[in-house]
Amino acid sequence: MGLPVVLAKPAVATRFDSVAELPDFRLRALMSEADWASLPLAVRRRFSKRLLAGQSIVYTGEILELRMSLVGWLLAQAARLIGAPLPVTPSPHRADLHIPSVVTVTGGSLGKDLSGQIWTRLYSRSRGFPQVIHSSKRFAGPTGLEEYVGFGIGMALVVYARDGALVFRSKHYFVQLFGRRFVLPAWLTPGTLYVTHADLPDGKFSFTLQLFHPRLGLLMRQMAIFREVAPLSEAAGGPAAIEVTALGVAS
Repeated sequence: MGLPVVLAKPAVATRFDSVAELPDFRLRALMSEADWASLPLAVRRRFSKRLLAGQSIVYTGEILELRMSLVGWLLAQAARLIGAPLPVTPSPHRADLHIPSVVTVTGGSLGKDLSGQIWTRLYSRSRGFPQVIHSSKRFAGPTGLEEYVGFGIGMALVVYARDGALVFRSKHYFVQLFGRRFVLPAWLTPGTLYVTHADLPDGKFSFTLQLFHPRLGLLMRQMAIFREVAPLSEAAGGPAAIEVTALGVAS
């Protein structure tokens, strides 16, 4: 959807202003000028929106591919103990799928980062309730960007451009216990995680998650296509109401 042209707005946004009115250059600051300039304009705009606390952006789409090795499937099952941060399937398989999905990004105060982001990913299932994955991103740590999946577990991320796409790569994993952070040795981690965001025509974009182990190779690959539904403020009913509507009306 197009962004409104707003004139003579005050310098400070109110709680009902569009999320697009305040720019966010924190991700750009983590990349080289050449990398940032190589990204399509739509990608740069998408990752230059500052979300105030309580403001949300909603994306709807579908998962088109989900591939796991046996080890990857076992890893996803074991990760249920820490809130199931990885896609969960009944059995290891490689399939072309059309699973409705909704992603909501909400601004929030996360520790020292007063404008972090809470990500909620909802994956429909043929039976039972959808799988819901929660994580939070904050601009902090040695790389400037971290993602937490819960239970004190997180990973430091590096970000760069490759072939016109935006890539997030895990640098290391860590556990926070009793106020201290412990970086996990490589042999205790599932491997390197890559998340690639690539622009597509008609306002859509692809999201590709891949997990590579140094010895076992590709453990998991998930590819989905999304589009932005609408930027929301707290007055619009909140992200939960939009998630239900978007799953019921696929477009």
